Amino acid sequence: MSNRFAARVAQVKPSATIAMSAKAAELKAAGKDVISLSMGEPDFDTPKHIRKAAIDAIESGQTRYTPVDGTPDLKQAIISKFQRDNELSYEPDQVLVSTGAKQSLYNLMQALIGEDDEVLIPAPYWVSYPDMVRLAGGDPVILNTSQKSDFLITPSQLEASINDQTRMLILNSPSNPSGRAYTRKLFAELGEVLLEHPRIVICVDDIYEHIWWADEPFSTLAQAVPGLKDRTITVNGVSKAYAMTGWRIGYAAGPAEIIKEMRKIQGQSTSNPCSISQAAATAALNGDQACVGEMCQAFRERHDWLVPALNELPGVACSPGEGSFYAFADFSGAIEKLGLKDDLELAELLLEKALVASVPGTAFGTPGHLRLSFACAQDTLEQAVERISKVL
Repeated sequence: MSNRFAARVAQVKPSATIAMSAKAAELKAAGKDVISLSMGEPDFDTPKHIRKAAIDAIESGQTRYTPVDGTPDLKQAIISKFQRDNELSYEPDQVLVSTGAKQSLYNLMQALIGEDDEVLIPAPYWVSYPDMVRLAGGDPVILNTSQKSDFLITPSQLEASINDQTRMLILNSPSNPSGRAYTRKLFAELGEVLLEHPRIVICVDDIYEHIWWADEPFSTLAQAVPGLKDRTITVNGVSKAYAMTGWRIGYAAGPAEIIKEMRKIQGQSTSNPCSISQAAATAALNGDQACVGEMCQAFRERHDWLVPALNELPGVACSPGEGSFYAFADFSGAIEKLGLKDDLELAELLLEKALVASVPGTAFGTPGHLRLSFACAQDTLEQAVERISKVL
């Protein structure tokens, strides 16, 4: 039978991160000693008090449908989190709980982006942003950056990219894949540009907020530029900070009229997130935050070892980040020296010869680079770098 698929599907590429992880898993299943630095997933167990909250929820019968936009308890925990951590005030109708931050982002694109709408996306970007825009019928407009600009856009670059079709700007800080983050000062400078363009909605992806070691405290855009709060959607979740990737709970906060439309989209797709996961997420946000600091400290120690180690490799340059658990290194010198065509070939070579899985920078809109996750044990990182060194 021959099937005819919707035209929009042809525009979407499979996730490079998932694809590389699948290749690594295949090799492992074949008995190969593969080290995977491709997935952005903490190697820690979900903290005990969070697991216990889920068990208690099961035993107390919290196994039925919840409101589409989340339980009242979890929404209140999110509201308290924004007040405590970001000095931002929201009402329940300004909060949406989804099946992961990814769904919150998808809901937002579906609710706001239409044909001929342009969405500004700084590169390197998380692999799913452009395809989410395309699935909504919009056009992703990529703003290229480099190590020289710390992989951050400038106010002048932002201003030059805005036109009558610009509907949204996506900012991810700290960034996946670069680990670089916007300072409060730079947010304020970008805010001066955005305040002059009231049609633009800003989507801020803060999923790595608590994996942070910069000298200054973390800031989110609506906190740094209060005048933009009424058109900023701030997306976050519990996956990274609390080692809860499999629990699938994310959330968004912003103007009630936008959240309402996002809720409508969710109501006709997945409906409510898992009731048990919501109970666990409530405990995560309301409970002792010491576990977050402990995991962050481990990630920082790995970062502080890995970045210098990468810079010692021939043809490799890597700048330090302010957060997340990724190193985004420029391998263009190594690619040229090895006579390879691009970072895709390099990633394949490292998987084949070194049995180390990474993700090519092309997938993030920045060719010549590789993203290496350090969400793994220190000795695993050391072994991976040793293997890469031998190939290079």
